[in-house]
Amino acid sequence: MAEAATKASIQVAPRQGGFGAAITGVDLRQPLDAGVLADIRRAWLAHRVVWLPGQPLSLDDLERFTLSMGDWGRTDFIKPLDGHPNVLELRREPDERSSNFGAGWHSDYSFQPEPPAATLLLSKITPPVGGDTLFADMYAAYDDLSDAMKKMLAPLNAVHSAALPYSKEGFYANEGKARSMTIIPSDEAKKTELHPVVRTHPETGRKCLYVNRVYTIGIEGMTRDEGEALIGFLTKHSTQEKYVYRHKWQVDMLTMWDNRCVQHYADGGYDGHRRLMYRTTTAGDRPR
Repeated sequence: MAEAATKASIQVAPRQGGFGAAITGVDLRQPLDAGVLADIRRAWLAHRVVWLPGQPLSLDDLERFTLSMGDWGRTDFIKPLDGHPNVLELRREPDERSSNFGAGWHSDYSFQPEPPAATLLLSKITPPVGGDTLFADMYAAYDDLSDAMKKMLAPLNAVHSAALPYSKEGFYANEGKARSMTIIPSDEAKKTELHPVVRTHPETGRKCLYVNRVYTIGIEGMTRDEGEALIGFLTKHSTQEKYVYRHKWQVDMLTMWDNRCVQHYADGGYDGHRRLMYRTTTAGDRPR
């Protein structure tokens, strides 16, 4: 068996401002000792989004590293890869005309009772143009709110649901075979979960906004119009350019982000080109 990577091999290069960082000096195909794993996790918690270029991982490698970060997250409404029940293949062929998957600001599966902590995405085929992923820092978005707004938001719960994309009336339901990925629309998508508008990160203790345009459909105790107005304000505020990092992919790059304090948006612009990625998630907790 190959020797485990040593702690000294890890190099972390943060972006200006500290939101997002590159991690180099480690080969995720090799066994990693507890110190290296702790350093990767520490960088992920500190920078919210981390990327590791030059990682030509097999699916077994991806699964092993994911489990080193936490238990499996739950996958709903999308058929996983055959033989790999916890891996999603995010594939778009050159002739596809459906919208690119994930084209809307969201936190992965925030409609679940215990949404995933981490999402890991491994790039295998990268188009020559487009295909960036945008990330928004929900810590900074919360910190910049006025004290009056923070006080108003503190006791509020938001209603989350998968109905908009994944119900039988959702925007994925009528695509038929237009998409390479297999979406499974269901009435189960109409179920709702309450999560705080402002959540406290269970590992860092920092407060952040936890509202997004795709899965947040209302505010508990408010009328539909009132809730929509508040959700509209918070989502517009939190995705301003000053809070956003535009991530550019490379072949064999693994990127991991913290859904508890980050939103993301999959940009398009690569029609006529193939794109292939593999995605896993780790289990989270009920937002508090």
